[in-house]
Amino acid sequence: MIGKSTLLEAIAGKNRGLLATETDKQAILAAIAQLEDYNPTPRPVEATELLNGDWRLLYTTSNGLLGFDKLPLIKLGQIYQSIRANEAKVYNIAELYGLPFVEGIVSVAARFEVVSEKRVQVKFERSIVGLQRLINYESPADFIAQIEAGKKFVAADFKLDSREQQGWLDITYLDSDLRIGRGNEGSVFVLTKG
Repeated sequence: MIGKSTLLEAIAGKNRGLLATETDKQAILAAIAQLEDYNPTPRPVEATELLNGDWRLLYTTSNGLLGFDKLPLIKLGQIYQSIRANEAKVYNIAELYGLPFVEGIVSVAARFEVVSEKRVQVKFERSIVGLQRLINYESPADFIAQIEAGKKFVAADFKLDSREQQGWLDITYLDSDLRIGRGNEGSVFVLTKG
């Protein structure tokens, strides 16, 4: 699809948005809007076979996520989102790098509720912040399996008040390997499956 390749070319080399100039951001948002007009999945929240799985963030305008890179001695690594559609669960994982042996991880676990054919209400329930070495972090899939097994980590591992820690996300484009979402804070997210 031409619109898809245009978007992927526009975000290439932008380090998930960290290196995007204002001009880049405008071009990327235009490519996103164009692709959204050709969404092959008109009811994305019902397409659980497409939605379900492990996603990697390619681009975002989220200051909350990109802000991790502004912390002293910290660089933002990969960001993942794993969706377990049948259980209405979502896991967000951000890998952080900096000084040797102090690689970190910031993760939140949430539940979601479908509120329309495109929108989900997300309620954050648990946050885990710690050093990858201390929590034996090897991969997002392994880490999520440990969370689902009820493991408590040697980290800042705490429950969140889901009444206060919530938001919504509109899934505006979904195919077999690309997903675009727009959040309640005006942020845009482009993710790839796998």
